[in-house]
Amino acid sequence: MKKSVLIAVLAVFGLTSTVSAQELVYFGVKGGINFSNMTSDGFEDENSRTGFHLGLLSEIPVGDRFSIQPEVLYSTQGTEAFSNRYGQGEYKLDYIHVPVLAKVYLIDGLSLEVGPSFNFLVEEEYELIAGEGFAVIDTEVGSTFEFGGALGATYKFNNGFFTSARYTRGFTDAFDSDNWDEDAVNNNGIQLGVGFMF
Repeated sequence: MKKSVLIAVLAVFGLTSTVSAQELVYFGVKGGINFSNMTSDGFEDENSRTGFHLGLLSEIPVGDRFSIQPEVLYSTQGTEAFSNRYGQGEYKLDYIHVPVLAKVYLIDGLSLEVGPSFNFLVEEEYELIAGEGFAVIDTEVGSTFEFGGALGATYKFNNGFFTSARYTRGFTDAFDSDNWDEDAVNNNGIQLGVGFMF
């Protein structure tokens, strides 16, 4: 799994390095807050988990108002509380996200972005509350790979700083079907971030 993440990261920034020899390419860093959730018919009373994202990006202009923006982000996700026959708890899923976004500038500084995201699970944990008891359980029900998408907007200031807001959605089941026989579970959430492009 770690090998797959490394290959994805090298592919993204290898592409960027190749293009940079021909065109002006911008690089940047970004981070921010996540409000994530998991949806399924098998969950009840689920609430969003507050987490964070942090990572690197590049912007490759391919026209006056159009760019390609690959990113590599560490993103903490999950759901704050869902109930099952064992009790209630918090399910934590941490991913390496590799979105590749099409970016269209509406006016100077303001852009819309949309595209696929290739997400690699790096850590999962379930905190269970049952009666008076509490336990932290390392689980292995999460799918090691998730295909998703992202839709959002960014405003970039003249000094290189930018702010962004984005909706993310997992299209494939977040839980491995070999380890989970309930209804399909999908990640979704909002990312609010700031960053700097140079």
